[in-house]
Amino acid sequence: METWNAPAAAAPPRAGVWQAPTECEQKLHEAKMRGDWAAYFDVLADSELFMSMPRLKADGMDAGPEQMYWSPAVGQWCEVLMTEGVLPAPAPDPIFILLSLEAVAQLWEENDGEWLAINPGTPCEAFFPPNPALWKQHADRAAGPNGNLGTLRTLKLGGPLQGPVAHGLGCGAMMSVVNGSLWNAMASHGGGYFQERKALEEWWGVTDHESWRKATEALLNGRNVSGTWEFVLEIRRSLSRQFGGPVEPELWRDSAERAMRAAAAETGSTVLDAEVAGVKQLIGRITRYEARFRAEGILAANTQVRSALAWDYGRASSMARWGIAARYCGIPEAEQVVLRTSRLSQVTYGSWEDFAAGYILGRCLHFDEEHFGDWYTEMLDAHRLLKTHRESPWLTIPWN
Repeated sequence: METWNAPAAAAPPRAGVWQAPTECEQKLHEAKMRGDWAAYFDVLADSELFMSMPRLKADGMDAGPEQMYWSPAVGQWCEVLMTEGVLPAPAPDPIFILLSLEAVAQLWEENDGEWLAINPGTPCEAFFPPNPALWKQHADRAAGPNGNLGTLRTLKLGGPLQGPVAHGLGCGAMMSVVNGSLWNAMASHGGGYFQERKALEEWWGVTDHESWRKATEALLNGRNVSGTWEFVLEIRRSLSRQFGGPVEPELWRDSAERAMRAAAAETGSTVLDAEVAGVKQLIGRITRYEARFRAEGILAANTQVRSALAWDYGRASSMARWGIAARYCGIPEAEQVVLRTSRLSQVTYGSWEDFAAGYILGRCLHFDEEHFGDWYTEMLDAHRLLKTHRESPWLTIPWN
């Protein structure tokens, strides 16, 4: 059975009011103020923990001795673990790797563990002698960092809450909610150096600055959204302007076919019947998705999706932060991507609701195939949260 005493490692509580960057640091601070070290470690067990590493070592090269932290309070050299809200801004060196409390306990079992310094230099700091068995008890009964998935998390200090950068980051907020990441952390470490690099290579083929830049430009230029999607949506927009309201699917299909055949006649080419059938099938898919969107509150009654370009723009916002975390770009370059995301989105859409519907439609057309599975339900849950949460950028940041 676990027993906790106030560690000699614990620094005295700081006087005055402290604004914690995130809920995690707030809970650590509260547990420390109460002297409840079991609760302190329960918070750590549910949190993403980060440890620094020399860049050369991370890249597989000899880096020499690692940096340790000397704590005058306990007279010990310590390994530092930090929670996400107090991480320094990403720099070329060092990098940070992501650990769970369970992984920390395992590392300390396999090695002669040093003392742990948790968030040193902050009001929620604490220092602990090695005790991997006790740490593992907390890890075993915790939900773990995956408990953040599907939640809206805000960086209350150090992240923009208003202005163009915040707006651009808000364009990526649905993916931030799905991943449980801080939606407004411009200087993001994401899931740590290794995890971010692996994900970028597997999903995007990004392995360096140049491939990151090309992927980002493709998103900002809407090149990953199907031209056929935008063709049929533009046909409907034109009809809606002409007739002053919603467009019936049959008129939409007939108009799309006429436009295809007219364009082919101008170039002396031929439109295959299979191509026409494919476009009409796409119109049917969009119509059915929109009906589901209206039933579940993504679209208001008698409204339609304007464009699917939001899917690329929102991912460009995310790509900016992924590039920082993987050290494929610096913060200034990534910030320019976020600002461009904001401007392009405002030109294309008239509201957060309009943007969100376009983003969800693009994701579903690409991945979901009318299964209304996880690709859709993740977005539906994120949409509901962003429509109602008091910290949501959709409620706190004007669209224009």
